[in-house]
Amino acid sequence: MGGDHGPAQVVAGALAAAAGSGIHIVLTGRPSQLRLHLPRTDVFGDPPAVPRGERPPSGSWDRRGPGTVAIAAADDSISMDEGALASWRRPRSSIAVACQLVRRGQADAVVSAGSTGAIVTTARLRLRALPGILRPAIAAVLPTQPGPTVLVDAGAIADPKPEMLLQFAQLGVAYAQVAHGIADPRVGLLTIGSEPGKGNKLARRAHELLASAPAHGGLPINFSGNVEGRDLLAGAVDVIVTDGFTGNVALKAVEGATAFAAAQVRAALQGSAAARFGAVFQRRALRDLAARMDSETYGGAALLGLEGTVVIAHGASSAHGVASACTLAGDLARGQITEKIRERLGPVRSTLFLRRHGDHPQYLP
Repeated sequence: MGGDHGPAQVVAGALAAAAGSGIHIVLTGRPSQLRLHLPRTDVFGDPPAVPRGERPPSGSWDRRGPGTVAIAAADDSISMDEGALASWRRPRSSIAVACQLVRRGQADAVVSAGSTGAIVTTARLRLRALPGILRPAIAAVLPTQPGPTVLVDAGAIADPKPEMLLQFAQLGVAYAQVAHGIADPRVGLLTIGSEPGKGNKLARRAHELLASAPAHGGLPINFSGNVEGRDLLAGAVDVIVTDGFTGNVALKAVEGATAFAAAQVRAALQGSAAARFGAVFQRRALRDLAARMDSETYGGAALLGLEGTVVIAHGASSAHGVASACTLAGDLARGQITEKIRERLGPVRSTLFLRRHGDHPQYLP
């Protein structure tokens, strides 16, 4: 039900993903509105009832076969102009129902083109964080060469602590390995200079943590040092780590710059008869360039660090973008991204917190 063009484009994208990728799609929303965009032969009705207190086996709906679409009724939805607080007031929204399906094992991943703030807040409420994860983060893809670069965090946590940036690096490495097949991703820290001492207190402390040996059994990180804003599209590293405020600004700047560059290229190729004639011989290269610069090609951003796979599609996604997001979610679920993150973080360390209860201190595990 979310996105600027939902539910029409969302349903169309879901149908395309089911047919093209062979994955089973469950649409959450008002059935009367969803069925308007669905051929009757593609709808298998509402999901089976689950007795209270029981958890069905993961993937139990796959019995209906790959490439099929079902509907799970949701009484409410969160509009694009509503913020994160709406998630607390809408327990029966379409995104809340989708997260509940994953938590119960009736689905393997969530895809939404709705409000990013609402998605992040709802997912944190409905899906538990992985053991040891301080905060989840959003991993977005930058169109670099020869392969894409992962930017994390792209907007989930605006004011993280340095230890969170260290975890963001582990999340980004796991994502690069599963989604893009990079065996040993290079990690860079986004700041204002390449020297280790550059940046604010957050960046300097995060650099120290990233350059140190991993603690508590975590897997090592291939840290390449600091990167600057000019390196975002240079492909110098495979994973760029930053706070959510800086990352979101950087991502929007890259999107604006690529859109401007694409518009200028189109104008130049249509400026004269000779330019149009020359473009005929470069059609394949131009198509490849346009696909690489199109954000819908990558399917959206992944919210990492929760007990479930969540993909956030662009709010203006067309059917093609929604289909790409569904395919990405399926690939991440099949690649067991949550298990990869657990492996990278290592054993969870038990921490003791001191709490005052009257005059008697208590230690809590």
